[in-house]
Amino acid sequence: MRAILDVLMLALNLYWWIVIISAIMSWLVAFNVINPRNEIVGTIGRVVYGLTEPALRPIRRFLPNLGGIDISPIVLLLGIYFLQRLIVLYLYPSVF
Repeated sequence: MRAILDVLMLALNLYWWIVIISAIMSWLVAFNVINPRNEIVGTIGRVVYGLTEPALRPIRRFLPNLGGIDISPIVLLLGIYFLQRLIVLYLYPSVF
């Protein structure tokens, strides 16, 4: 059981970084720092978008429209942090 929880924590940590990369890439594209028509940048962007959009879309549905500011990645990161803390504080001690 401990191994399953460790793999889940690793997956959540990896997804945490993917969400951060997605937010940074969206800023870089918005400010024309990187060109999304570049083959490598476009491929990375599509992969990151495909990984994060299914989790961000339901969050965006419930958040109010704040103009050009998208806070859905922050809400998702808080949710991931909450899940990690639940695992560490409540599930890990019951495994031992």
